[in-house]
Amino acid sequence: MYRKQNNGQLSINEFHLPFGGKLDPDNRWVLLSELIPWQELEETYAPQFNATIGAPAKPVRLAFGSLYIKQRLGLTDEETVHQIRENAYMQFFLGFSGYSSKAPFDPSMMVHFRKRYSDDDLRRITELVVQRGKEMLVEVIASQPEEDDSDDQDSGNEGQLSIDDFIKPADWPEGKNWGTLTIDASCTPADITYPTDLKLLNEARVTTERIIDDLCKAFPGVRAHRPRYDRGKARFHFLNLAKQKKPRRRKLKAAVMRQLGYLQRNLEAVDALIAAGASLSCLKRHWWHKLLACSELCRQQSVLIHSKTRSIPDRLVNLVQRQVRPIVRGKARAAVEFGAKISVSVQNGFPFLHRISWDAYNEGGDLIAQAEKYKQDNGCYPERICADRIYINTKNRHFCSRVNIRLSGKRLGRPPKNPDVNAAHKQLLSADQRRRNEVEGVFGSGKRKYSLRLIMARLAHGAETSISMAFLVMCAEKILRLLRLFFVFLCGWFRCYLWPYEPSRRVRRFSSTGWLDVLLTA
Repeated sequence: MYRKQNNGQLSINEFHLPFGGKLDPDNRWVLLSELIPWQELEETYAPQFNATIGAPAKPVRLAFGSLYIKQRLGLTDEETVHQIRENAYMQFFLGFSGYSSKAPFDPSMMVHFRKRYSDDDLRRITELVVQRGKEMLVEVIASQPEEDDSDDQDSGNEGQLSIDDFIKPADWPEGKNWGTLTIDASCTPADITYPTDLKLLNEARVTTERIIDDLCKAFPGVRAHRPRYDRGKARFHFLNLAKQKKPRRRKLKAAVMRQLGYLQRNLEAVDALIAAGASLSCLKRHWWHKLLACSELCRQQSVLIHSKTRSIPDRLVNLVQRQVRPIVRGKARAAVEFGAKISVSVQNGFPFLHRISWDAYNEGGDLIAQAEKYKQDNGCYPERICADRIYINTKNRHFCSRVNIRLSGKRLGRPPKNPDVNAAHKQLLSADQRRRNEVEGVFGSGKRKYSLRLIMARLAHGAETSISMAFLVMCAEKILRLLRLFFVFLCGWFRCYLWPYEPSRRVRRFSSTGWLDVLLTA
């Protein structure tokens, strides 16, 4: 059951603090409470519950705000609850009427919060946050006082025109391309150990041994079908080779075949136990899923051993996180990463998540879909697309030339004989490559600050929610930085206006022409 709450934003004066004082209106959590579209969130959140049956669910503001705090600060579920309980600003952000020292919910509820938001929902919320943020920026710019001096008016107009770099003008001609789209792909590694065939088979052997013991304990009459081999000797064979730094290929293959034989014997014993009267219903769902993964792992390793191949479709790399696949990246740090592959687009400074896939794919096929999504959001195609070499194929070139989009990369054919034209082409290519660095910066900041370097969620849906939430947080933090820099700009303008001396003219010249460049690179 869900009861709709009054999502009207509380004023700072209405928030009760038992220890006295008032909240700071410039605090980041206070600003974020005005930026998040709470009403639109509740329209998506409320239909998931029955209106009359069941215990009342947690409010949407508490559920979504807790996920935001966890992703922004990189906390665990338990630490997130502790931080909310100890911080009055976070409680104001979550819609509390006053400070409370009690835990708002049990940490296990964070798992249910993640399940209630799909990837599409979070992408739509990200678009709403960016749209509201742009409206707030336009309001701040409109509140800028006008100067009487003609030179200052000219410089102010130049600054106003540069706003078009990230906000489309209202009088922009229909059908004309506008803006810049930067795209790239990366991998978000999952929290698993580096998988090897020998390690996976040993883990599967231990798992099946545990399942056999549980079945024999629940059904004592079927113990005669228990496999008879020395488990200590099987573990010794594994450790004897696992501790070697560079074992020979022949010894490694022999150890893999030995562990595979143990696993096949255990799986046959499980079938015999079931035929003798044992039932898998006594197992918990976790062990039932691991048993299915062990069976699939046994099949895959048998194919790899006997067919003399090193690759197989849908290869398992973890018995718990069965959705994780190896992603070949070719990076200097790690040639292969294990996690979800993501395709990202940066639209005029704001990063958006376009696609999440647990299987490897060629990201070059996403360019047309991302360009169409850009047109759907902005009403026109981008003026240029900055992408890596893998995106510059024949199909994408034909599409960009048909819709009049400049695609970054070297031009086809021989270079022009005119040195001036050739130099202009090289300069344009260099500018596009520099602009493409912003998407690399998005990956860097996402992995360093917003927990994309290591996804801790084990379930596939929870991992996808964490990845989507990271990009939502990045867009919201981008808007907060822009608002802070606008505030600094306005302070500098007032200083120039009140003290029109030579030092102030230098500040005025910077504030009227160069302030937006600082905002776009923030």
